[in-house]
Amino acid sequence: MSDAREFNALRRLGYRLLPGDLFSYVLHLRPAEWPIMAGHTALGYILAVGVSGLGGEHLGAALFALALWVICLNGGTLALNSVFDKDEGDIGYLRVPPRLPPHLLAFSLGLMVAGQLAAFALPAGFRVAYAICFALPVLYSVPPFRFKAVAGVDWVIHMWGFGTLTPYAAWAATGRPLDIGHALIVLAFCPLFAGLYPLTQLYQFEEDQRRGDRTLALILGMGLSLTVAIWCVLMAFLLFAAAAVALEVGAWAALLIPAFAAWVWVLLPWRRGYAAWTPEEHQRGMYRGLAAWALTDVVIVLVFAR
Repeated sequence: MSDAREFNALRRLGYRLLPGDLFSYVLHLRPAEWPIMAGHTALGYILAVGVSGLGGEHLGAALFALALWVICLNGGTLALNSVFDKDEGDIGYLRVPPRLPPHLLAFSLGLMVAGQLAAFALPAGFRVAYAICFALPVLYSVPPFRFKAVAGVDWVIHMWGFGTLTPYAAWAATGRPLDIGHALIVLAFCPLFAGLYPLTQLYQFEEDQRRGDRTLALILGMGLSLTVAIWCVLMAFLLFAAAAVALEVGAWAALLIPAFAAWVWVLLPWRRGYAAWTPEEHQRGMYRGLAAWALTDVVIVLVFAR
């Protein structure tokens, strides 16, 4: 407990400003993850209004939607996950986590409910997306469902929740109807995240085996996990290409090629050499995959949101 509170200068400052367990509640929302979630969410807004319209009439609604999605929904989801996982070591986006504060379950659910109620100030599409992504984490984390422990179901929840519905939510907050071309873009992020997800598990393959966890990567095996990732990424870029045709972006579509090449550079050597790789090499591969994802987001803006 004392180590968690004294972990670094920022942590010590937080506990001075919010004494007792108050800052522990904030930490279990895992704010270190918020910039990543905010970036992927904001992509939908940028696609809806274009770069030239970023400061326009929909900015206020988009910022409000971003706060609800990132802090209330995503932060609440991560805190809810902490309640039922009861991890003792480092967890995603939170090193040396503090002891669970006494009312974290009520706090996390209350935050998510408050976001859902506030979502009624925004268009129906955002409210529906929020409601779906409210239900999914409950099914993911909370017994007796606990789909987090069911390999394959956790994959589906993440690919739709983070992959597609997250950028769609910010699009929907503008009230603009979703045309076929942009629908193909947000749909493409579903197989793209499906390709990324097993990559995040490979560096923990041996540790998960020892614990008896049945992750997707363990069920499939390393070789098949990487093969599935390759096919999912290919499917995503075929959907991006179809969107480029539907939206008639012309020569700008060529920018999709270097983004796809980045994924090829990550995945093909990994698939060929995985059997000889150490856990550290698999972890570096995961970070290269995250970099390819970030490059893809930038390219999608350049191609489709000019």
